[in-house]
Amino acid sequence: MLKQLTHTQVWVKDQDEALAFYTEKLGLEIREDVTVPEMGNFRWLSVGVPGQPDVSITLMAVPGPPVFAEETREQIFALLSKGAAGGLFFTTDDCQGSYEEMKSRGVEFAQEPTEQPYGLDAGFRDPSGNHFRMAQSR
Repeated sequence: MLKQLTHTQVWVKDQDEALAFYTEKLGLEIREDVTVPEMGNFRWLSVGVPGQPDVSITLMAVPGPPVFAEETREQIFALLSKGAAGGLFFTTDDCQGSYEEMKSRGVEFAQEPTEQPYGLDAGFRDPSGNHFRMAQSR
């Protein structure tokens, strides 16, 4: 039986750009940054929310051949640029304050904090185009 979810993955166009965004603009911490020469310098890069050590977000570069055909890789990039990928949901104790702080750091918001039946909610994107949400529960 499954025991625990430890990692989730988001596709990124550039791992260095993503790392800077997730750590400097969102305030996440580096969990793993390992390059494996035996696998063509494959880079395993993950970050996580401080104080939540059991879940990490893997910032995965979109691979080309032989993993994905170049056409498939380009399709993934196209979906990213349209905001059709992502799916991470964060919680915050102060959605408006987090919005203002993140916006001042250059985070692109698709939706300002908005009252919803479950609380205050906002949507934002990373530099690769992934769409995420943060919410303050009632």
